[in-house]
Amino acid sequence: MKFVRFRKDAKIQLGILNENDKIRAIQGDIKTDYELTEEYYDLANVELLTPCQPSKIICVGLNYLDHAKELNMELPEEPVIFMKPSTSVIGPEDEINYPQMSSQVDYEAEIAVVMKKEAKDLTIEEVEDYILGYTCFNDVTARDLQTKDGQWTRAKSFDTFSPLGPVIVNDINPNELKIQLYQNDSLKQDSNTSQMIFSIKEIISFISQIMTLNPGDVIATGTPPGVGEVKLSDKIEVKIEGIGSLVNTITK
Repeated sequence: MKFVRFRKDAKIQLGILNENDKIRAIQGDIKTDYELTEEYYDLANVELLTPCQPSKIICVGLNYLDHAKELNMELPEEPVIFMKPSTSVIGPEDEINYPQMSSQVDYEAEIAVVMKKEAKDLTIEEVEDYILGYTCFNDVTARDLQTKDGQWTRAKSFDTFSPLGPVIVNDINPNELKIQLYQNDSLKQDSNTSQMIFSIKEIISFISQIMTLNPGDVIATGTPPGVGEVKLSDKIEVKIEGIGSLVNTITK
């Protein structure tokens, strides 16, 4: 199923998107229990919002074999993680703001996991029961500031630097999905999640040994090769097989 969060006539609702671009509204919480209603909406007539509202976003650096080869870097022995604040999250069709203090902002297409319930100290075998589903993510980065600072917080944390959505899908195998990024309809990143160094289950188990993951938290699992620089007015599309497309534009 494809879960969405949307606004219609100033009212924010949750729903399930079908193959005919119809949304059936639901009552309750998709992370716990919900009930189907008899309310239907055309996708074209609503505003899609971020499909969840995370308390934090945990990201993984250098997690694709082909990306490591591209950079001529040694493979990490364990996941390298960093955090992005919830204030950086925006939804589909929202604008990514180019910060004045940066002169190089890059895109990074990623598949992200949304947590279903509170998780701490999970074994790899336990992880599946704690996953709500998967969505598209763009780990927007001020690359010049990342290099200047020697650490990643400022470069990753600007408002609008975490585009997320448009749906959460719960019935796919995340381990063999095509992942792509288009810049102004030109293909820039093109890989497959089978290239991951650490599997999604390994990542979640690892992070849960460090911190408690809350329902709705997002884990971004790394980007494939082809990372590049954005310019003002660019249209950036993250496209993941079985999930869909996350489109945003770059503005001042």
